[in-house]
Amino acid sequence: MIRVFIVDDHPVVIEGIRSLLQHEKDIEWAGQAMNAQSCLGFFVNNTADIILMDINLPDTNGVDLCAVIKEKYPGIFVLGLSTFNQGLYIKKMMENGASGYILKNSSKDELLKAIHAVCDGSIYFSGEVGEALQQYQKTSGTELPALSRREKEVLELIAEGYTNPQIAEKLFVSPFTVDSHRKNLIAKLNVKNTAMLIRFAVEYKLI
Repeated sequence: MIRVFIVDDHPVVIEGIRSLLQHEKDIEWAGQAMNAQSCLGFFVNNTADIILMDINLPDTNGVDLCAVIKEKYPGIFVLGLSTFNQGLYIKKMMENGASGYILKNSSKDELLKAIHAVCDGSIYFSGEVGEALQQYQKTSGTELPALSRREKEVLELIAEGYTNPQIAEKLFVSPFTVDSHRKNLIAKLNVKNTAMLIRFAVEYKLI
């Protein structure tokens, strides 16, 4: 039996993955967490064979969490599961010990294929992920994740010192939406907090 654990901050994603896997005879659901702290807390007294790990988490990012998991529990496989298809993320996840990376728009068959491949000791990328990583490597690491127009607007306002409610008022969106953009930016640019986000944006002339 392959014991599967997932860490993702969206309950709908967790329940969706669980429903896809629940009738597989060789897969057992080990548990779930919605943030890094809960994930690490689970593994103090429990274990799993593989973690499906989102990149965008509320308290840290999956890239850093992957490194911690592999340091503490080297026998657990990590499979990146994300909407982010930038070579930078994929490369960082692999450098931190992940055994594969697939996108959230993957089919059930691809998810199962990835889980089995990783647990057999292989490296697995979905097709789009493999192409993104190859393209990134060709550019010798100069590629930066593409930001949407709205993400750039939010980033500029963050750099100017506006709070989430103030940005929401300026852009006519909810504070929740702004917070989501902020978290996405932190995950996309692989930084740990807002201060590092601003520093990165200035250094790479994103603002």
